[in-house]
Amino acid sequence: MERLEAFEEMLSKIIRQAEYEAEQMKRLKAAGKEKSATYRQYFGNRMLYKMMLEKYKEYGLIE
Repeated sequence: MERLEAFEEMLSKIIRQAEYEAEQMKRLKAAGKEKSATYRQYFGNRMLYKMMLEKYKEYGLIE
């Protein structure tokens, strides 16, 4: 059961972090800072989160 709890906690943190970074990207874009290192890091992270969540869906771990 510990493994399932760890997975659920990790998934929750990934989703929260992805939402936070998406909001930060909107803020940076509104300020015209799409070329900043921070924006680019968030963009790279977004791609990673998207890939991870798609794999979880593929294996039926999330809807």
